[in-house]
Amino acid sequence: MTSRKLSKDEYYLNIAMEVSRKSTCFRRIIGAIIIRDDQIISTGYAGAPRKTKDSIEHGFCLRDKLKIPHGQRYELCRSVHAEQNAIINAARAGVSLLGGDMYLYGSVPGKEGPINAFPCFICKKMIINAGLKRVICSTAEGKFAIFNVADWINEWQKNDIIDDKHQYG
Repeated sequence: MTSRKLSKDEYYLNIAMEVSRKSTCFRRIIGAIIIRDDQIISTGYAGAPRKTKDSIEHGFCLRDKLKIPHGQRYELCRSVHAEQNAIINAARAGVSLLGGDMYLYGSVPGKEGPINAFPCFICKKMIINAGLKRVICSTAEGKFAIFNVADWINEWQKNDIIDDKHQYG
């Protein structure tokens, strides 16, 4: 029996997949982990703010009820994005994210396999300001995409946020 050794990126993306199982969002199941110096320093999943009711407890998605398309009007969502929760959880613990990598795994409830778990614009801005170096995302093809945060910064210096090549939704 031969087994192929996982790369570090595959290994950490698999852990992000496990974290995603805690998600309480009806639309997307997303998990995030942040690694620095080959250690997991924070995790986060898509879910309601602490001590508030999530969509599962309410029994419906507010954005679905209001017929809001994917990728729009995030301020009306009960959930905090996985990326945001991972950054917030590190801050609560007093842990620096500078130079770290974020791994994102996403899927759709009731469907098999991963989705393109690319960060939204709000999360990209938080990732940039947190000082993360890379973001490694699951893709619908079952592989992963690696983004260098410095490339986002360079692109946005030349163009505008709306010209971003890898948009969520």
